[in-house]
Amino acid sequence: MNTALPYEKLTLLENYGHSLRAPAYLYQPAQVDEIGDIFRFAKQNGLTVTLRGAGRSYNDAALNGGGIVLDLRPVNRILAWDPATGLLQAEPGVTLQQVWQTVLPDGWWPPVVSGTMFTTLGGCLGMNIHGKNNFRMGTLGEHVMEFAILLPTGATLTCSPKKNGDLFRANIGGMGMLGVFTSITLQMKRVHSGLLQVEAWNVPDIKTHLHELEARQDEADYLVGWMDCTASGQGLGRGQLHQANYLSEGADPDARRTMQVGYQTLPARFFGLLPKSILHHCMAPFMNDLGVRITNTVKYLIGRHKSYRQPHTAFHFLLDYIPDWELAYGRGGLIQYQSFIPKETALEIWTEMLGLSQRRGLPSYLGVTKRHRPDNFLLTHAVDGYSLALDFKVTAGKRARLAAMLQEFDRIALEAGGRFYFAKNSETTPETAVRFLGEETVAKFRSLKKRCDPHNLLESDLYRRVFGDA
Repeated sequence: MNTALPYEKLTLLENYGHSLRAPAYLYQPAQVDEIGDIFRFAKQNGLTVTLRGAGRSYNDAALNGGGIVLDLRPVNRILAWDPATGLLQAEPGVTLQQVWQTVLPDGWWPPVVSGTMFTTLGGCLGMNIHGKNNFRMGTLGEHVMEFAILLPTGATLTCSPKKNGDLFRANIGGMGMLGVFTSITLQMKRVHSGLLQVEAWNVPDIKTHLHELEARQDEADYLVGWMDCTASGQGLGRGQLHQANYLSEGADPDARRTMQVGYQTLPARFFGLLPKSILHHCMAPFMNDLGVRITNTVKYLIGRHKSYRQPHTAFHFLLDYIPDWELAYGRGGLIQYQSFIPKETALEIWTEMLGLSQRRGLPSYLGVTKRHRPDNFLLTHAVDGYSLALDFKVTAGKRARLAAMLQEFDRIALEAGGRFYFAKNSETTPETAVRFLGEETVAKFRSLKKRCDPHNLLESDLYRRVFGDA
């Protein structure tokens, strides 16, 4: 190990699911100028550098065993905000929480958000996040007007769809492997209330589940499904869908109040009584096959058709509703597997995946479904179809079997024209990456990598795993 690095910087870092970990030298630059110094230090000492935002990736995207990890959360200034146009300029460590708290009181909302408000803009663009409105608004990258990026060579470039367009489309979704976003300019979405009109209803099986996702997309602003992955037989793929729509101007008589930060703040107590900080302890005894099966069955049986108004934060940021919920999965943690399947083959593929997981005795404890549309970013995961995100509990006795099953999932998805998301899957191989991206796309990314980072300073465990020699 390199003795030039101070021992006190050595930190054991984990993924968000606590299922992967690696020691690295952790640095937290307070300003952009310090990043260039770390690149020069890494080059002189033969080290690699990985960028880390909030550490909310489910896989090894922000891990770099034995190398340097740059935690960019301190680089978190909002540089400019224009309430007249909805344009926001910010540094990469700014979180979605900072963004919505800045813009919502002025009648704006981020056009695309993740399931947690604690992700950083740099991390969101490095993985080009999608939300519950991908079918309508696309990925977050589609709302970037321009960004400035610091390359490992020391050069700083400004990129937009029309200026350095190839780097624009490659850095967004590029896993932080070409350079560091230093300034990001985003277009916000105009809203007229701090509330959404939400409709929820049960779907009895996988065919109905897909049919409703397809049928509702023309009328919904947001659409997302929960799937009970423990159900089988005629109930395979059953679940519940949620559709949300913005309120029109004047529909909320108290809009000024509902758009205030205080109104949107998630409550710290469940039903006003139980502190949410202890809820993951209460969930832990049920995080097993039997417990999840019972919980899912009850959730489905008590589900009913209902319509209500809900604050933006409560609808979007379900992952923040129970702090540290992922700890309920136990010491082995969890991994999330997400595939994107064309609409023509989704029914067959989802049926095969769910059946396989049940036959192997490795059911997913949570399934989330969404409708998607294609985009033109280089390392895109998008298709004209659907995604299914599956959460799996990891134990020492099941880890190897789970890895083998997920690689079989990859094969099934690839044969159906499916794609994958680098922020989540932890079993993707170089062969799989080449197959779904295409040799031409991989070659183009490697060419841009050589141009932007000729000394391969930017590497992560994820990059080495999926772009190693196939």
